[in-house]
Amino acid sequence: MWELFQSSLFFSHQQLCYADILSPSQVRARIEVAVLNFLKILNSPNPEITDLPLTSRNSKNTNVHRGLMSENSHIFLSHSFSKRSLVRENAAKAFVRVWKMMEICYQILVEEKRVTQRELYYKLLCNSSDYFSSQNQVNRTIQDVVALLHCSRYSLGIMASTRGLIAGRLLLQEPNKEAVDCSVCKSSGHPISGDLSMLESLSIKTDARYIIVIEKHAIFQRLVEDCFFSQVPSILVTAKGYPDLATRFLLHKMTKAFPYLPVLALVDWNPAGLGILCTFKYGSIGMGLEAYKYACNVRWLGMRGDDLQLIPQESMSPLKPKDKQIARSLTSLEMLPDDYQEELSLMVQIGKRAEIESLYCHGYDFLGKYLAKKIVQANYI
Repeated sequence: MWELFQSSLFFSHQQLCYADILSPSQVRARIEVAVLNFLKILNSPNPEITDLPLTSRNSKNTNVHRGLMSENSHIFLSHSFSKRSLVRENAAKAFVRVWKMMEICYQILVEEKRVTQRELYYKLLCNSSDYFSSQNQVNRTIQDVVALLHCSRYSLGIMASTRGLIAGRLLLQEPNKEAVDCSVCKSSGHPISGDLSMLESLSIKTDARYIIVIEKHAIFQRLVEDCFFSQVPSILVTAKGYPDLATRFLLHKMTKAFPYLPVLALVDWNPAGLGILCTFKYGSIGMGLEAYKYACNVRWLGMRGDDLQLIPQESMSPLKPKDKQIARSLTSLEMLPDDYQEELSLMVQIGKRAEIESLYCHGYDFLGKYLAKKIVQANYI
């Protein structure tokens, strides 16, 4: 029975573990095939519906793809399975949640709608509160369905919510609409849409020399207000912390359109900041089969250990427990370069963290000078 599940029910015969980008009709067909095979097994003389085979989303099932002709590397998942079991009490609800999620995604696709994960949560809270009680359960189940059907979240009708902003020397133009000049968006920046099909259709033009990814919204605002992109021809991007899917999608699109532009990251000097950089650079295990799709060759501009001499020791604070947990996770990453490992080891050794804002001890205009000097000297790793 397990072999039947593996080979025919959920497309897990595919040797490459990635999420296909499919049309609504193709996704509906995959869901229909899954349901028909499920009913077929139920109707058999000895039905044994016990487990759902999912491509495993954990570090043990992770490998690294290293580009032969470029410096790009990214995470991808191997052909290994985890299970959602109907016979284990603590997993039975997860088993049912997968079917509930496929049902609602099918309805969304029939109605030709797009919804966010947050909208899905409230819908499921109303219709299936016995199975869905938190946003995390919804998010995990979406990834279960992606791992089961081998299709992207967007193919399921789920739209990326976004916190991302962009500014600087970039023109964005949707088909049949006026171009948006991101250099005149003031300090608020231009919001990045969560509609991935719209982002895919964008025409983009630039005369920038660099793309700078900024961890913090406040730092992004400071640089936009100071028109840093006029001093150093650049495009500024922020996801206001941990990167959302839409911001990563647009950044990846820009790196494909402008492969000659270095992508530089400005993050806090702490394990969380390095974790954010690595998510842009390699993708994330939590994204499952979609992890590889949005990885970019991001370089670490700052802050780094050699910048600590620029700030007073009083501005540094002890590492938080969460920092130490992230540090342990990052240390185990096979693809983490030696110089990144050295920075991480230094953070743990001295037990301190430094924030970008600590540079303001030299004045609010110092941040732009600091970045310009590092960029001109190609002081990034």
